[in-house]
Amino acid sequence: MFETELVFFVNGAKVVEAHPDPEITLLTYLRKHLRLTGSKLGCGEGGCGACTVMVSRYDRHTDAISHYSVNACLAPLCSLHGLAVTTVEGIGSCKTRLHPVQEQLAKSHGSQCGFCTPGIVMSMYTLLRNNPQPTRQQIEDSFDGNLCRCTGYRPILQGFNYFAKDACGMGENCCRIQSKGAQNDSTNGDTGHLASVTNGQVTYDSSQEPIFPPELKTMSTFYQSSLKFTTSRVTWYRPVTLDELLEITADFPNAKLVNGNTEIGIETKFKNMHYPVLVAATDIAELNKVQVRTNGITLGASVTLATMDDVFRKAIKDLPEHKTRSLTAFVEMLRWFAGHQIRNVASIGGNIMTASPISDLIPLLMAAAAELTVGCKGEPPRKVKMDGDFLKGYRRTAVHPKEVLLSVYIPFTSEDEYFRGFKQAHRKDDDISIVNAGMMVRFQSGTNVVDDAILAYGGMAPTTVLAKRTMNGMKHQIWDDALLEKTCENLASDLPLVPGSPGGMVEYRRTLATSFFFKFFTDVTQRLQQTTGVSDAVDDIERNVSEGVQLYQAVSDDQDLDDAVGRPLVHTSALLQTTGEAMYTDDMPMTDGELYAAFVFSTKAHANILSVEASEALAMPGVVDFVSFKDIPGLTTFGLAKPDEMEIYASKKVVFQGQIIACILGKTQIEAQRAAKAVKVEYEDLTPIITIEEAIQENSFFNPNFTVTNGDLDLGFRESDHVIEDELRIGPQEHFYLETQVAVAKPTNEEGGMEIISCSQFPSSVQHQVAAALGVPANRIVSRVKRIGGGFGGKETMTSFLVLPVAVAAAKVNRPVRCMLDRDEDIALMGGRHAFLARYKVGFSSSGRLHALDVKLFANCGCSLDLSQGVVSRAVLTVENAYNVPNVRAVGYKCKTNIPSATAFRGFGSPQAMLVGETLMGAIADTVGKAQHEVRHLNLYHEGDLTYYGQVVEDANIRKLWEECMVQSQYLNREKEVEEFNRCHRWKKRGIAFIPTKYCLSYPKSVNFYNQACALVTAYMDGSVLVSHCGTEMGQGLHTKMIQVASRALGISASQVYINDTCTDKIHMTCATAASTGSDLNGGAVQNACEILAKRLNPYRQARPKGTFEDWVKAAYLDRVHLSAAGHYRIEGLDHDPVTNKGRMFNYFTCGVACSEVEIDCLTGDHQVLQTDIVMDVGKSLNPAIDIGQIEGAFMQGYGLYCLEQHKMNPSGSILTRGPGTYKIPGFRNIPVKFNVTLLKDSGNPRAVYSSKGIGEPPLFLASSVFFALKNAIKSARKDEGVTGDFRLDSPATPEKIRMACKDRFTEQFPAAEKGSYKPWFVEL
Repeated sequence: MFETELVFFVNGAKVVEAHPDPEITLLTYLRKHLRLTGSKLGCGEGGCGACTVMVSRYDRHTDAISHYSVNACLAPLCSLHGLAVTTVEGIGSCKTRLHPVQEQLAKSHGSQCGFCTPGIVMSMYTLLRNNPQPTRQQIEDSFDGNLCRCTGYRPILQGFNYFAKDACGMGENCCRIQSKGAQNDSTNGDTGHLASVTNGQVTYDSSQEPIFPPELKTMSTFYQSSLKFTTSRVTWYRPVTLDELLEITADFPNAKLVNGNTEIGIETKFKNMHYPVLVAATDIAELNKVQVRTNGITLGASVTLATMDDVFRKAIKDLPEHKTRSLTAFVEMLRWFAGHQIRNVASIGGNIMTASPISDLIPLLMAAAAELTVGCKGEPPRKVKMDGDFLKGYRRTAVHPKEVLLSVYIPFTSEDEYFRGFKQAHRKDDDISIVNAGMMVRFQSGTNVVDDAILAYGGMAPTTVLAKRTMNGMKHQIWDDALLEKTCENLASDLPLVPGSPGGMVEYRRTLATSFFFKFFTDVTQRLQQTTGVSDAVDDIERNVSEGVQLYQAVSDDQDLDDAVGRPLVHTSALLQTTGEAMYTDDMPMTDGELYAAFVFSTKAHANILSVEASEALAMPGVVDFVSFKDIPGLTTFGLAKPDEMEIYASKKVVFQGQIIACILGKTQIEAQRAAKAVKVEYEDLTPIITIEEAIQENSFFNPNFTVTNGDLDLGFRESDHVIEDELRIGPQEHFYLETQVAVAKPTNEEGGMEIISCSQFPSSVQHQVAAALGVPANRIVSRVKRIGGGFGGKETMTSFLVLPVAVAAAKVNRPVRCMLDRDEDIALMGGRHAFLARYKVGFSSSGRLHALDVKLFANCGCSLDLSQGVVSRAVLTVENAYNVPNVRAVGYKCKTNIPSATAFRGFGSPQAMLVGETLMGAIADTVGKAQHEVRHLNLYHEGDLTYYGQVVEDANIRKLWEECMVQSQYLNREKEVEEFNRCHRWKKRGIAFIPTKYCLSYPKSVNFYNQACALVTAYMDGSVLVSHCGTEMGQGLHTKMIQVASRALGISASQVYINDTCTDKIHMTCATAASTGSDLNGGAVQNACEILAKRLNPYRQARPKGTFEDWVKAAYLDRVHLSAAGHYRIEGLDHDPVTNKGRMFNYFTCGVACSEVEIDCLTGDHQVLQTDIVMDVGKSLNPAIDIGQIEGAFMQGYGLYCLEQHKMNPSGSILTRGPGTYKIPGFRNIPVKFNVTLLKDSGNPRAVYSSKGIGEPPLFLASSVFFALKNAIKSARKDEGVTGDFRLDSPATPEKIRMACKDRFTEQFPAAEKGSYKPWFVEL
């Protein structure tokens, strides 16, 4: 008998669902049904952690309650029967009481855009519920399933370290005790008795937490009743006995068993799989049983990976070392297996039966000779060995379809057995393997003669494979260098990969296979010989706990207490963000009659559209209408550079894969998306142009080119002692803002009016483009932005790709329409950072002095021009970075290709161009035989120098910053230490680099009309002030800074000032919040408006000097004085003349210097950033905490660009990296172990508000210090092999590029195939 009612608890409240839908996730239910919008949808695949919640379960056998974090975006609603869910709203609120986790994160400046914040809060909260006194290491480890794109992670970790029992060794003298007390003064909420500060540690009192719902403990039916939930599409079963399970699987042999839904959830959402019968195998006692026996451990198939980890760790602690060598390998592998949220629910059985060719556990299980027990109805259990016959093909095993995996037996190792596991991925944490391996060798007793060996590899074939020839060749052989050489030869033949194999990176993968064995061989050799020293080939690079110091100049003692400028105020929305109460576009409640839009995306990169058939889709449940180009009442195209760049809906031709062809309107998101996938489009293929080289070959460019020349280039080369010519490629980058593009369109039902709520950085552009599409005046359209969950330039113009189709759909049906793109849709539709190819020629003297530079910069702009003219021109104007080059010719080419239109991204072309300039400096130093820092320092700009576009370098402070960073980083001493380390190590190498940056602030003279802003400031009768301005808040703290500006200009406390949103019915023309000008432009406008208002109030202030601001406002009102003031600001003095190439092109320069030290593993390509020191000139900071946060966040985003994030597209134009599973942004463990930031003292800037400087983009390039440190480490490895001189290293410096650049005998085994001789799996754009 099955129960058909779902019962669970959310934040202590009972939820009863009579007819739950098995296809609905917990996240959807929380957000759409319970209106708990604190948990966010960032990816839908359990890869970003924005949806993290805590689930609590009662174990009636042990009378214990367990708490664990899960990804709500994957957790099926039906899996929650009898469980208690806690969301971010359930632990604290600004309206009642803040939880200390929420308060600490906010006050440590650990929340910027805030979209990831609720998930981070819940990960920390869950840790504390399980361990009220964690260590700093445990805190850091707990975030392996969370991502943040804004902060740079350091303030999050540093803030939460207050909870660590090893937070500080200073006891009562800890400096944070006093600072904690000071912070409490500004708390918006009461922390109650949950925390106190003792010896520098926040003492967390878990007894004050909400109790587990008693009903879930007393009602045994929650755990003993079988469940069945049915809809027209899917039936969900939850049996509670093994017999029931076998009965169901016998009746439904194609049923899918579900534990954590970590695989099936992704298959159904992203691969369009449909499973009519789902069976939850989570509540069957036999499948959750763990047995530790004399010879090994048996795990039930439903045992989670987290439980498996705990069991193995206990066994390692309790048993002799030799018995647990395989368990040690499993534990090490599980450290890097997904994140906590996945390991808490994913099962060992699910991992085996999924049979992924890159499963991290199957190679270990095969090497350990694991044995499975399987069963089916009416037959006795059967044993299945995990050997070379276990995997029958891609995702097929020796387990019969009618059988169910019951348990997994893993034998202990013997004294003569040695065991290791290996894994290499793009990112160490939470990443799928490129190649992995499990290795076991057993020796004849008391000898070094091999008795048996198992070498199992994943990532080298469609299944995990055994290197059988190699294994047989090792038997009865002596474990010596001859065996090593022969084994490497045999592995090459055992593990063949033809060029162009799925996954690509063929030479790297084959090199890893032999490199892994070399590590294993070295480890075993040392154990056999019982040597005391450990070869540097054996272990991975260990990471210490993160730490950092931030230094800035405090405000003077005589500054008015109400004057907020220069003070490290907490982000105005930080507390709301940590409690989940901050509202983002998709958090806003749905209105009556609102529909959801789902799009029909092109599946071709370049093709004619022959037909679009929507009849099947229109007949599906919940579908309301179909919208196409035929329904556009006004202009059918849009664009920034010109209005006919792109079609709102493609009509006759598609020019990139992912382009919107049509739209389905449905009552719910899931109904609309299902129907959109049912629309049939017929194409006629056209040849696509994908790469820069293809564009050059086909002469496919957006004209004209952009050229800057200065001096006499020919003379410069003639006078040069040396000339170098080379190329450099800089790959593209996804914005990966945590909040994907989202829009809501609401018709006003009056004269064609419409309100657009979106996440745009450029609300006025949205307003005017929607008006053109609907054929109405712009004054009928209101464009509103509350806050943005990260932008980085990706929401400056790209938002129109979503807003316009949604607005047209809303106009057609005259009903509100909403759409928030899924992560894979966002990546496919919205372009990212431009890929660049640089071809350069540089001339210089024997001393290293630059004489001449001739450079061609080719940018892959994609299918439309968009902002590429500005990106390429800025790249051309900044290729020299911070160095004086007297003779220059720089030409920028805009390549037109069939990929999504590349667009603005933090740095706007400069990060790509500057990497070329710094690459030159390294090559010059190698050529003339001088230290790199000496050559860089020799060529640095001096104050008063002219750039090659004729602007005087002034107030740049670049040389002052250089000297300051030299001292702060102790560069010269550390350079010697690096050299000594490299002398003593062969397979681990370190590198250090010292890199400056000079960033041009403001829009250039050519688009000077963007260099303006306006503001509206209104004083109310109670003395409160409302500020509106052009800028949008996307985490950069712009609203906070504007409040501080208003505070000083009006002479009032920051607490009296409020900013609501950015809206075009208040601000007539909101220039884009971009180019790091937000504070400069809007700050000037707010200052101007406040000064106008203050002037009006001045007579009343003078008449009553001891009065309050409220008194003066009331007096002015009674005297009929206007209490609202409009302000305007524009940058003056940009006078560059393109004919003479002289004058001020930009407003000023923001400069900085960074020193980074790294360590690489030469055998795998892994690396660790050991330390980064940054000294940055921000003028007189408006808010040093926010500026430091911007520096750290920009640095880590730049680290992703140069060292990690690899965009992959196949030759046909299909993006292969569409989510966090395949596209890796930096995680918590990617930050420098020591991360120090200093703001330059006694600086100023006469050309911006209150002497500040823009800071959003300038620090990003400083991350290239890591790139060049990596290159220097590689150089040391090459030197050991006798390979000297400069070499080409393209960006990003992925593990593949690092490993293959470290030339050695293993890389020489696998030379690269000749280009053009095969079709690559992915191409370099």
